[in-house]
Amino acid sequence: MTADAVFVPDGGTFMATDLAVGPWSPGTLHGGAPAALMVHALRDQPADPRLRLARITYEFMRPVPMGPLTVGVEVVRPGRRVTLLDAVLHGPDQTEVTRARALLLRPSELGGSLLGTPPFPGPDAGEQRDWHNPPTPTFATDAMEIRFVEGEFREPGPSTAWFRLRHPLVAGVPTRPLELLAAVSDFGNGIASELSWDDHVFINPDLTVYVEREPAGEWVALQSQTRLGTGSVAIAESVLWDQRGRIGRATQSLLVSRR
Repeated sequence: MTADAVFVPDGGTFMATDLAVGPWSPGTLHGGAPAALMVHALRDQPADPRLRLARITYEFMRPVPMGPLTVGVEVVRPGRRVTLLDAVLHGPDQTEVTRARALLLRPSELGGSLLGTPPFPGPDAGEQRDWHNPPTPTFATDAMEIRFVEGEFREPGPSTAWFRLRHPLVAGVPTRPLELLAAVSDFGNGIASELSWDDHVFINPDLTVYVEREPAGEWVALQSQTRLGTGSVAIAESVLWDQRGRIGRATQSLLVSRR
């Protein structure tokens, strides 16, 4: 039976459910799940409430396993206009599996509106195109609803897709927009590969998300492409949108190899 949330709190830990599982190896999580969990852990920090998340960078140190996970948060640089926070995710044996640094800034009172219609159709016009449902639940197929409006999942080339969570991130707690944004941002390399999924892997050991404004509504879109050339380090780039306009950008370095 599929769980009702991606993570279940248990005292000071979070238990990942089958909704958090990723595509790369059995028993390990999709990067979007711990990325969102770490944003969840940052939400209760005693930072100035006027500050806004401007950037968060993740280092995926090693695969994140199933089992109890703990998140520790440290204020690296407190400030009224600029704050830095570090978050560390530990696995069941207290091994460090993911590290994140969040930059919070005082938002600008200058400039014009960032709102505007995205340059592609909305989620109502999208379709779940060529996802092949695995025999057990995964983060991509069961925790997320994904609707493509440009490109194909298993066809090389750029793609654009809308995402929303089918289930709460953490049981018993409403999912905040920035948690959804973090979960979605890790999908760029998956929806916009330059090589066949059947014959290649393209794993991102990092993820950086820039946030121009917090998303509004239940849908976030990725407009993604991957740049890959012989002798290069591959980069997946995604522009982030909601139905009111652009909200940021995400980048991933990729380890590309044959299966």
